[in-house]
Amino acid sequence: MKKLLLPALVFLLAGLAWSAAGAVDAPPRYTVVKVDLRTDKLALFLNDDTGAAFKRFDRLEAWLKARNKQLLFAANAGMYHADFAPVGLLVREGREEAPLNLADGVGNFFRKPNGVFLVTAQGPRIVEASEYPAIAAKGGVQLATQSGPLLLRHGAVHPALIPNSDSRKTRNGVCVSGTTAVFVLAETPVNFYDFALYLRDVLHCRDALYLDGTVSAIYSKTLQRNDFVRDLGPMLAVVAP
Repeated sequence: MKKLLLPALVFLLAGLAWSAAGAVDAPPRYTVVKVDLRTDKLALFLNDDTGAAFKRFDRLEAWLKARNKQLLFAANAGMYHADFAPVGLLVREGREEAPLNLADGVGNFFRKPNGVFLVTAQGPRIVEASEYPAIAAKGGVQLATQSGPLLLRHGAVHPALIPNSDSRKTRNGVCVSGTTAVFVLAETPVNFYDFALYLRDVLHCRDALYLDGTVSAIYSKTLQRNDFVRDLGPMLAVVAP
């Protein structure tokens, strides 16, 4: 029974000396949270019963507590508009609440290929966004969120990502390893390319999706952590009774 009181499996990798060029003078630090969907269930949250966006992990935590549930882990779940609505696809509890967005545009979301993180009865997957309709047509998508760029696709780094780029920011993303969804937060600024290589070469993921940059945040009961950078849109979370 103790399992129900513990969050998803968590690894804290602090001060890990790794970069694409092997530099160790200012090594990036990462927090990695692994959610094995054989034992933990992921859910998406955006609005409360009144239709108001949660915006913050502590508000989601309080809302769940009032319903005799416990928030174990949460992370921002992708990009959103000024009204906190998702920029792209959002599927919660098997219902599509926002459609897939295949439009062209400016910004990281539209750096194609972008992608979709989804969960079915077979487990978690990350796919290129244009592949999603064929998957949805088969039914069984329990949860899905769209973001961009797609950092890794079948082990290949997104072609637009630049080695040694000086565009360094805190970032977070998700990748998949078997039945496990792996959430990664770069605690110190890192460029897209090094972030993608960390996911591939250190965490051994073949498909990975960027979630966001400066708004990146996590909640973890185990780590006694409740980040607040700015108000959030959709959130991915693990909840226990």
